[in-house]
Amino acid sequence: MAETVALVDYGAGNLHSVDNALRKVGATITLTADPAVLRRADRIVLPGVGSFAACAEGLRRVPGVVETLEERVLGGGVPFLGICVGMQLLATTGHEHGETAGLDWIPGDVRRIEPADASIKVPHIGWNDVAPTPHARQHEVIEEGEAYFLHSYHFHAASGKNVLAMTDHGGGLVAAVGRDNILGLQFHPEKSQSYGLGILANFLEWRP
Repeated sequence: MAETVALVDYGAGNLHSVDNALRKVGATITLTADPAVLRRADRIVLPGVGSFAACAEGLRRVPGVVETLEERVLGGGVPFLGICVGMQLLATTGHEHGETAGLDWIPGDVRRIEPADASIKVPHIGWNDVAPTPHARQHEVIEEGEAYFLHSYHFHAASGKNVLAMTDHGGGLVAAVGRDNILGLQFHPEKSQSYGLGILANFLEWRP
């Protein structure tokens, strides 16, 4: 029986593009915000486009979703992938439009990008290198390559062991985080052509 990937629909995601990309690499997708459906999913993907505060509020507004994600991901060990703001929500706190609590699955906070060189523009938009750290080996999903980024805030992890990849935009920025059965990508794999599709395919094969 084919695995089912639940793509969480909470009104704050680039759902169409992510859905299409996952289907291209062979995933069976269920687009849902129903806790009962999330409980049956074999893998869960949380997208996110917009501000940290708006996405956190949108996710918490859907009855039972956060509790079910904690039950399935933290308690049940279901493989999880957060994309862009969906990755940032893994942090303890976000500082975009005030201070907002994240899921606190990976300790750290999300701060505005402040390049060392004032000529470097924010937001960070476009293609940039993804350089895996030694910690990426244990997850077997993140590879070296070039991906598409679009963000003004970045994940500052409390522990380097949770940083799986870095990029550079006027200084080092976290490109991917993870622990146990949890992965987060700051870049958009659905917009990163063959590299991004390869990362999504690796996620579907990942057995944490």
